[in-house]
Amino acid sequence: MLIAIPGVLNPAEVSELRRALDAADWQDGRKTAGSQSYDVKRNHQLDPDSRTALELGQFILDRLAGNALFMSAALPHRILPPMFNRYAQEETFGIHVDNAIRSVPLTGERLRTDLSMTLFLSEPEEYDGGELVIEDQFGAQQVKLPAGHMVLYPSTSLHQVTPVTRGARVSSFFWLQSMVRSDERRTILFDLDQSIQSLSARNGANSPEAVRLTGIYHNLIRMWAEI
Repeated sequence: MLIAIPGVLNPAEVSELRRALDAADWQDGRKTAGSQSYDVKRNHQLDPDSRTALELGQFILDRLAGNALFMSAALPHRILPPMFNRYAQEETFGIHVDNAIRSVPLTGERLRTDLSMTLFLSEPEEYDGGELVIEDQFGAQQVKLPAGHMVLYPSTSLHQVTPVTRGARVSSFFWLQSMVRSDERRTILFDLDQSIQSLSARNGANSPEAVRLTGIYHNLIRMWAEI
C-alpha cells in the first residue's frame, strides 16, 4: 500500500525545520549506504547522531504520534529516528531496495523495515526533477508532494530519486516496523478502519454496525499483530 499522509507538518513547522537544516553541516550520503546502493547514491545527509538531526527527528515523531491517518495505515510498533537528506544539482539515488534490518544509531537496537517514509520539506516548485519513483503492482508511481506532506510505502518496493536539475530537494526519511508484518493485511485493516470512521461519522460510534465492525477490526489485530 502506497499512501500520502497530508499535513504532517504545517507551513510554520516546515519553515522552522528548514531554517535549522539550511544552517546545518551536510555530509556525503554514501556514508550510510549499503553495499548495493553505494554505487547509485549521490546526495548529502545530516549526521544522524548530530544534535540537529536528533531534535528535528523527535519533533517529527511527536507530530506523527497524533496523526490518525498515519497510525491507521502504519500500525507502528517501532520507528527508527528520522534522518535528513538533500539533493542538489545532478544528485540522485538510483534504483534500489532498502535494507531489511536496520539498527538504531545510539542504542544498536535492531528492527525490521516494513514501511519506508519520505517527508517532503521542499515545495515542488523549489526544484526540478527529484521525483521519488516507487515500483508497485500498478507500475512506477512518481511522488512529489508539497512540503509537510509524507508518503508511506512498503520497504520491499524498488524505488529511486530522479536527478535534481534545478534547486534543492530537502526531505526527511525513515523506516518503521509495523505491528502487522504483511502489507496485504495492513491494507485490509486500513480499509476496514477507514470504513468504521466513515460509518461512525454518519451513524455515531455506538451504532450497532460500528460497534460490530470495531470488534472485527480488533479481533483481526489480535490475530495478526506481532508485538
